Amino acid sequence: MSEITGLPLRRAKASTRLEIVLLIPLLTMSMMAPRQKTSPAYQVKAVFLFNFTQFVEWPASAFPEAQAPLVIGILGTDPFGNYLDNTVEGEKINGRPITVQRYENVEQAKACHILFVNVAQTNQLQKVLTGLKGHGILTVGENNGFIRQGGIVRFLEENNKIRLQINQEAAREADLTISSKLLRLAEIVSAK
Repeated sequence: MSEITGLPLRRAKASTRLEIVLLIPLLTMSMMAPRQKTSPAYQVKAVFLFNFTQFVEWPASAFPEAQAPLVIGILGTDPFGNYLDNTVEGEKINGRPITVQRYENVEQAKACHILFVNVAQTNQLQKVLTGLKGHGILTVGENNGFIRQGGIVRFLEENNKIRLQINQEAAREADLTISSKLLRLAEIVSAK
């Protein structure tokens, strides 16, 4: 009888069949839950979110204490995976650590400073932006109606490039000051 790895051929075949039967559920699970890769566009957007921390000033009342972290939040589906977390890891702005939080609803999101709003329906978006008014939050989104509904910064993809639209009126209403350096890179638009 031939041998494979010291086992008689018959036992080797039976052993191989058993291994395959045991591996099928593992392969199926790994195919059902593939690792989420962050697209290059969302990698660029994550870097923009981090850089906004350097070009926006929040009122002192936006922070409960001197060493409170600056929080970047995500409301809705998270398209960044771990990329945004990795981008801000160990970073500080004005002595404050930067953290990333994910939120399920508007009430939770009122504790952040930058909020990426990723909701699909227009009526949801309107409720979110209305609920955040007066809370000193830099709202960022990518929906077509984002600026028109009161959002502050919109990511716009054109010709494989990420462009910014900024609604200065909404920023002023949120008591935020956006640096002229950032404004020069953006298209200034109005909600009207």
